[in-house]
Amino acid sequence: MKKVLTLLNLFVLMNGILTFAQTSAAKPKPFKVQQIPGRLECEFYDLGGEGTAYHDTDEINNGSGKLNPVNGNPLNEFRIKEGVDISYTKTDSIDDTPYTKVPIKMNQLYVGWTQPLEWINYTIEVKKSGIYKIGVLYTANGDGAISISLNGKDTTGNMKIISTHDDNDPVAWRQWHHWNSSDNIGTIKLEKGIQVLTLHIVENGNMNLDYLTFTPN
Repeated sequence: MKKVLTLLNLFVLMNGILTFAQTSAAKPKPFKVQQIPGRLECEFYDLGGEGTAYHDTDEINNGSGKLNPVNGNPLNEFRIKEGVDISYTKTDSIDDTPYTKVPIKMNQLYVGWTQPLEWINYTIEVKKSGIYKIGVLYTANGDGAISISLNGKDTTGNMKIISTHDDNDPVAWRQWHHWNSSDNIGTIKLEKGIQVLTLHIVENGNMNLDYLTFTPN
């Protein structure tokens, strides 16, 4: 009987340790605490992996290490072992074409291959409480929508992303490289302090997202 009780106690202890470890692992950690007001770089999402820092429809990074070969270039290998798909702006008539609506810098990392139901966590530090306008630098092969939740609660509702598709571009794959920006796709109320912001892909996907901006309204 003592042996059985000992085994049961050991099981309870180990189960408690495992539960604690799983609970601890379920909390994302900052890759970088991003400052608001300011720019939130989409590639600087939290650490913690699938289901904790992000949810992606597949486990492969379709940019780093796949589209962009492993060759020692840090842009080609950025967060290569994670499921969020990351690439960067390029010359040679890829992102630097007349179909791009706004001036953009080359070699800028962005999140791409987005699909509905995907989400990404970011740790932010809000310097001053208030209402902020949300802007975005993006491409979208078709109209879509994103939303933002804060500490698990939806705070923006669906925010429309206008298509950058251009029938004048004869290169089909380049429809995902027509960059545009908007300085006001929605507003959000933010309280001062450090918190977790979650970006949700709501409708269509087919977007590349470089950064979001948060400016006092």
